[in-house]
Parts: sequence; structure tokens; C-alpha cells
Amino acid sequence: MPATAIHVGLMSGTSMDGIDAVAVTFAEEGVRLLRTHQHPWPSELRERLQLAASRHPLTAADLAELDSAAGEVLAEAALVVLDGLKGEVRAIGSHGQTLAHRPGGRPPSTLQIGNPAIIAERTGITTVADFRRRDLAAGGQGAPLVPAFHEALFRTTDRYRVVLNIGGIANITRLPNNPGEPVTGFDTGPGNCLMDAWIRQQTGQTMDENGRFAARGEIRPALLERLLADDYFRQPSPKSTGTDHFLLDWLNARLPAEPIAAADVQATLLELTARSIAAAIDHRTEQVLVCGGGVHNPLLMQRLDELLPCPVVSTAMAGLDPDWVEAAAFAWLARQTLAGQAGNLPAVTGATGPRILGAIYPA
Repeated sequence: MPATAIHVGLMSGTSMDGIDAVAVTFAEEGVRLLRTHQHPWPSELRERLQLAASRHPLTAADLAELDSAAGEVLAEAALVVLDGLKGEVRAIGSHGQTLAHRPGGRPPSTLQIGNPAIIAERTGITTVADFRRRDLAAGGQGAPLVPAFHEALFRTTDRYRVVLNIGGIANITRLPNNPGEPVTGFDTGPGNCLMDAWIRQQTGQTMDENGRFAARGEIRPALLERLLADDYFRQPSPKSTGTDHFLLDWLNARLPAEPIAAADVQATLLELTARSIAAAIDHRTEQVLVCGGGVHNPLLMQRLDELLPCPVVSTAMAGLDPDWVEAAAFAWLARQTLAGQAGNLPAVTGATGPRILGAIYPA
């Protein structure tokens, strides 16, 4: 496959704040971003997706309709970045929209919707999707999958790095500078999901821009202790989680009977994210590279800088804009699949071995 072949990546995370779409090329020197676009979910569809992800009951017909509707919007996002591109577009890698992720279930399960047949049909380009279920079938968590891309792009023998993605859920990738030491990683817990859900319930805003609402409040130590007592934080890795665990019902069950100022809850949720991330960072870490929406929350970044003994910087310092790392990763995973190469890291997910991920929908 020529290095100049273009790949498109589509990513919508647990925050459901929009679809990140990129067109990229890959070469030895790294990733070149050709086009980027954030495509909004139609408000009504977003609300339906959020309800579905929060354990709201669905009929099979409802789920089928959501799958097709999401597929159409994902195709729209791909068409925007494809418009005017010159060169061979080899494939689209679509993560889809996660509605459920329960690797510890009986049986383990995960569900990402966004019909990839529709994406292939609307764009005329081979589409690779459904990346998580093969790893799950092989005994893995099905997540996180981006660490293989982090290794390819950010690993160096110069320093021990950790890549921190703060989306709805936060996850880390440990990149030891010793080539003989395996890459590891896992979901640390909530990233933005609880903060987003709480401010939406309290004020109608979709996010706490620049952490201003949290900055008005005070951390409540007793509440923070109850939140950090969740069993997930003590589980050994490999592990992964989702917003079907860390959701408003989870928070409400831990709020005390006496009223707490909404801004105090927000401040405590931000501290929960920062503390759970910091607890997961290896003491050998010499640099933390941050990507995802959380990088734009200066209060959260300040707390991480205060809690960690090493520099905390954006992935832009290592050559890739933090807003597009995950979308670029799914373009890379599609490339891996078409090349017959594994896309998972068993040391990260716990799978019994490397696996070629995803299903291919030919043009």
C-alpha cells in the first residue's frame, strides 16, 4: 500500500459532542493531517443516542432505526472531509457510536452503532468498522484500542511517556522508553462524562467551558471519597469502562441527602477525574501527552499539573493536534485491517493474542 494513500477516520466518543472526521496520510515521519472537520449530531438524534446509552429501554426496531440514522450522519461527516481531496482514498475507518460497553458482563458485550454499509454506499469508499468485538471475542476488553496507534506515533527511547486521552471516559497508554518493555494502558474512569452530564442537568449547557462552573465551587471531600470508593478504581488492568457505568444515576446514588451547591458537585467531579487519572500514572513517567476534549479545560489541566511530578503537555508538542488523535487512530486501524495487520495490543486489552480488527465493507 503506497505511503501516500489517504485514509479517513471517523470518531464519536462517549461525550457525543460531535463526530471528529479526518483525512490523513501515514509515513515514517508521522501523520499528516490533510482535512479535519467536526460534524455535529442533529440535536434530536443526539438526545436519542444519549437516552439509549443511559440504559433507556429500546425496542429492536428503535435500535435498528438509530443504527441507520447514525450511519447517515457518519457518512455526511466523511463526505465533508472527502470533498476536494486529490489522491487515492484507500479506506474509511469508522468507530461508530458506543451505546454499551460491558466487558465484564455475562457474556461480555460491546455495541457501536452507525451502519457502515451506509457509509460505504454514500461515499463509494471501502469502510472498516466494528473494531472492538473481535478483541472482546478473543478474551480482551475491546478497549482501549488507540494505544497501538500511540505506540506507532509517540513511543521513543528518549523518555518514558504516557499518552492521556480525556474524552467522556479517560484512558492512558504507557509508553516505556525501554524497547523490551511492553506497552500497557487502560481506562482510568470518567473523563468529561460526569461533568458534562451534571452541567447539562443543572444549567442546560452541553459542557463546562474552560471549567468556569467548577471554578465557582469547592471540592467536597466526603463526596469525593464516596466517588473514589467505586470498585472500578481498584480493579487491576486490563480494564475498560463506559458511560453506561459512570452516568448520572451513578452520581445521584452517591450524593448525600443534604443539598450540595451544584458548582460544588461540579468541582468535586473535576477533582474525581484528575485524581483517578493521577493515580494511574506510573511514577517513572517523564512526560504526559494529553489529547481529547479535556485538554481544553484549563482548570483540569492545572490540577493534573499540580498532581503529577512530570510535565503535562498537549500532543501537539509531539506532532499531532490533540483534537484529532482518536480520529486519526481509527484511520490507522482501518489501514492495519486492510494490510492484514493486528490492531490490538494484548498487553493492553487482555486478549489472548494479536487480532486483525474490524469488518470490511467494500466500496
